[in-house]
Amino acid sequence: MIVSPVTQTTTALKSLWDAATSEAQKKRGGEALLLTIRGESAPRDLLKRLIELGCVWSCHDGDTIVGLVICRNRVIETIYVDRHHRRRGVARAMIDELRALASPPLDAYALPGDRGTKSLYESIGWKARLLTMRGE
Repeated sequence: MIVSPVTQTTTALKSLWDAATSEAQKKRGGEALLLTIRGESAPRDLLKRLIELGCVWSCHDGDTIVGLVICRNRVIETIYVDRHHRRRGVARAMIDELRALASPPLDAYALPGDRGTKSLYESIGWKARLLTMRGE
């Protein structure tokens, strides 16, 4: 597997991005996470903007893109692995690559109830330290 910063939008990357955002929107807290990531950017411009900022990394298995991660301001904002490639070390490879940077991530977001993502972060020694509660 090859993990590297993304420098341009491709059809395959856009497809993976669309799958990631669609899956996030279906989960509790997903819309809030997407709003946090998006900030002032229009939804249709977000991926391009994040690439311009150097925040998007991808993982390839051969010629196939199998995962992406957004890391900004030393925070892993989202990590996504194509559902057909999960439980094969893709997410771990992306996190390991980011942790080897001169300014590695110190924090990460995980959606409520997303035990898989929480377990991934706990497996590298990270501990939950903040839970945001909101009354609607």
